[in-house]
Amino acid sequence: KLDETVTYGDAVYHLHTNRWADGTIAPQGYKQLESFYLDWTTPVWVYACADALIEKRVWMQQGDNTTYVRYKMLRGTLPLTLSLKALVNYRDRHSSTQSKDLSYEIANSKQGIKVKAFPHAADLCLSGFKNQGDIIAWQINHEWYKDFALEVEKYRGLNSVEDHLYAGNSSVTLNLGESVTIVASAEDRTRQDDWEIRQLGDKKLIDTFSKNSQLKTIPSWIEQLILAADQFIVDRPLADVPDGKTIIAGYPWFSDWGRDTMISLPGLTLTTGRFEVARVILRTFAKYVDRGMLPNVFPDQGETPEYNTVDASLWYFEAIRDYLAHTQDKKLLIELFPVLVEIIDWHRRGTRYNIHLDSDGLIYAGEAGVQLTWMDAKVGDWVVTPRIGKPVEINALWYNALIIMSQFARDLGKSNTEYLEMAAKTRNGFQRFWNSDLNYCYDVLDTPDGNDDSLRPNQIFAVSLPVMGVDECHSPLLDNEQQKQIVDIVSRHLLTSHGLRSLSPEHPDYVNIYGGNPLQRDGAYHQGTVWGWLIGHFVQAHLKVYQNPEICKSFLEPMSQHLTGGCVGNLSEIFDADAPFIPRGAFAQAWSVAEVLRGWALISRK
Repeated sequence: KLDETVTYGDAVYHLHTNRWADGTIAPQGYKQLESFYLDWTTPVWVYACADALIEKRVWMQQGDNTTYVRYKMLRGTLPLTLSLKALVNYRDRHSSTQSKDLSYEIANSKQGIKVKAFPHAADLCLSGFKNQGDIIAWQINHEWYKDFALEVEKYRGLNSVEDHLYAGNSSVTLNLGESVTIVASAEDRTRQDDWEIRQLGDKKLIDTFSKNSQLKTIPSWIEQLILAADQFIVDRPLADVPDGKTIIAGYPWFSDWGRDTMISLPGLTLTTGRFEVARVILRTFAKYVDRGMLPNVFPDQGETPEYNTVDASLWYFEAIRDYLAHTQDKKLLIELFPVLVEIIDWHRRGTRYNIHLDSDGLIYAGEAGVQLTWMDAKVGDWVVTPRIGKPVEINALWYNALIIMSQFARDLGKSNTEYLEMAAKTRNGFQRFWNSDLNYCYDVLDTPDGNDDSLRPNQIFAVSLPVMGVDECHSPLLDNEQQKQIVDIVSRHLLTSHGLRSLSPEHPDYVNIYGGNPLQRDGAYHQGTVWGWLIGHFVQAHLKVYQNPEICKSFLEPMSQHLTGGCVGNLSEIFDADAPFIPRGAFAQAWSVAEVLRGWALISRK
């Protein structure tokens, strides 16, 4: 964190703002802020100090642990002096720091200063360059600034007071048009001012989308989502897949999750025309299939992946289907087909957590104390929505996987009879989900307490999921009238301007605000809270039933406004269930971005 102070003429202006644990806000540098905007993916602040204007840009080195902060004098009649205090910290995103916990070492380096939090910690190298390369001087400090207030952590019921180390300071005089660039890096690198390079990379992403979409016009907010999509794709190299890639589920709290990756892959990579990235991700995850399951989450510290998910491997089929629809890459199908056969076989005979194919053709999943579907909130031993039994979306995904497998088998010259027979039995069994009294689907069948008729959004997948017409088994799971009734009731009770509610407001367990301590937040997570990613499948289902692209566009338009209403240039994970639908959770979520992009592309091709 850089605390900036400008001396201009005889006046001193603070550009930074700090909130303290005693409730004070000092200094109040935000009062100097004249404007803020995104220049592609580069955030830009403009501060006014009398007649002087100072521009601040922050960007990151692609593929490197390096961040740049550039200050430029845009206007003014006098030189100005910019003084910078560097406050540093060393922790992960789930922790907080108190000064007594660490003993930092600070030393001079060739171009600046180097900070080390403890013997085996990565170095933080700070340097600065004026204009085209003159190195600026740094002075070492070693002073703890204590009792910063963390308001979001306070709202979330977590430790909300933290200390930062004032590690060093620097001062530079700027004349009109001059700039200084601060480099903060874990790589001890020489300066590489890559703002223009970053701009070229952003433009390339837009051009790739334009070329593959073959659309004449692309709204600016869709271009912004295309740039946002790239921010979730990261490296996960393996011994036999050295260029392995994966998808971060959301910032700042999530790593890569199997479920989120497979749901996000079509929107983040296929819609944007980045087919090779999609291919690498699909191959990477194939290496982790175990007992017919994809990992739910890869732990941050390299422990054994966790497999507590029933739907990740089923979304894997849909991601591969969509990839092949875009690329006709038969070579990859040949490579992955044995993995898909294994997944089907394990589900048929049974795998972890009592996941198995029942005699009625439906998938049963779950056991006490385990959460397996995407509605996976758990606090201690309390599973908020256990959904043990036969969840509606799991069986829609299962049917979809069987239809996909029959198509793949036929494409490879193999017999698909087995998959067609299994699919027919699943479709017959799926009719049990229809609740003729309520005119919508049960959410879960055969729970320990019977059939769960809670009105939730999961049934929308029984309408939205593509079913590839293969021989005699090309029927959808529900007839046209049933599909229409589902879309209508979801529209009336669950649809909001930013996604679908996770539970009907009429349900006694409905919670309209997501907030408070972990127990309160997780208790609300799937009990009404709006999920942005569900808007993609709602649009797909609505388009299938009503064939009206213009109406479907209106469902997505509020998300274009949210791009400037939450984390600027990105889409949030969740929202409060009632107006004004305040964004909550992760401020940048992969499947929210992915599904809005995919939904928009579906509509635009009509």
